[in-house]
Amino acid sequence: MFSRRTAWDRSHNRLAESVERKRHAGEPILDLTETNPTQVGLNYPGSELLPPLSDPGALVYHPDPRGLWAARQAVAGVYAERGILVDAQDLFLTASTSEAYAWLFKLLADPGDEILVPQPSYPLFDFLTRLEGVVSVGYPLVLDGTWSVDLATLEARVGSRTRLIVAVNPNNPTGTYLKRQELRGLESLCSRRGIALLGDEVFAEYPHGEDSDRAAGVLECERALTFSLGGLSKLAGLPQMKLGWIAVGGPGPEKQEAKERLELVADTYLSVNTPVQHAVGALLTAARGIRQELRRRTGRNLRHLQGATIQPSPCRLLPCEGGWTAVLQVPAIMSEEDWVLRLLEEDGVLAHPGFFFEFPVPAYLVLSLLPREEIFAEGVARILARAAGPAP
Repeated sequence: MFSRRTAWDRSHNRLAESVERKRHAGEPILDLTETNPTQVGLNYPGSELLPPLSDPGALVYHPDPRGLWAARQAVAGVYAERGILVDAQDLFLTASTSEAYAWLFKLLADPGDEILVPQPSYPLFDFLTRLEGVVSVGYPLVLDGTWSVDLATLEARVGSRTRLIVAVNPNNPTGTYLKRQELRGLESLCSRRGIALLGDEVFAEYPHGEDSDRAAGVLECERALTFSLGGLSKLAGLPQMKLGWIAVGGPGPEKQEAKERLELVADTYLSVNTPVQHAVGALLTAARGIRQELRRRTGRNLRHLQGATIQPSPCRLLPCEGGWTAVLQVPAIMSEEDWVLRLLEEDGVLAHPGFFFEFPVPAYLVLSLLPREEIFAEGVARILARAAGPAP
């Protein structure tokens, strides 16, 4: 009766069961996996965010498949702040970044075609590709001082059914940006093999410092069809507002064909609600202050983690250039599953195991940089104490 694409294993793993038991019992948990910005004590300026949502224009329905013109102009301004010129005509508004992925998979791939996705990376790709009937194929990021794309292995994994390469910039959870040389390599590969390049750039506005080698984004490419994704969820710390976008770039003929086809996909769904489109200009203006708070929070927590893991700490903080997460390498004295279970059950600390994100070898913990600073500091202290203790 049901589709194979939704036949996931829905049983709870040991970590989920342990979290549920502790929360049901009312036991405190230092949650270092929290990535919901509305739940970590940030100051949201309600006087600036709420009035735009009551715009009388929201009571009138004049749908545009690409999104209201004024809203797209406001989003184009986001790219301009990053030094990237985007015409509002090249923008499509979506209800979320996840929906943007779904539209692009529909645009580019037939059932059974392949999408190349980075590893390590966010585990949502398996769900998104499967729901669209396409196949995700991983390509490795390698760690040699910093994370980088293994271009040779990536090209070896391009097959006759490869339709799209996904680059997450900066990557989630490694926090590393594409460098200009990497982007040139991706552009050359995509151009030669007739493949599109998608840049998930939702965390682009959260760098931890400057880097002259950093690429501004995939829209710098001129020889390959490219798509850049963004959204209010990360840019403004407003996941509840449900607005994402796709910016289309690349050679003229391919770009025009992509836009015409994408408009038909968008017109089929018309999923973006009118109030948020009328409000997006004001929301993006207010978002500058919210981003400053988010940068302060993530920056302070990252600096604390850097200080806590200097030698002779048994743990190593992996390079982190941007975003909301950090990766901590811990002694491989037990499996990652045992690491997270012991931390939760004995120390009251919740962290993600590296295998959730397809890290190649143990043992890694993925920590959110968003929690309140006192919670983050105490959680890190307990992790380091566990790592320094006797082997199990």
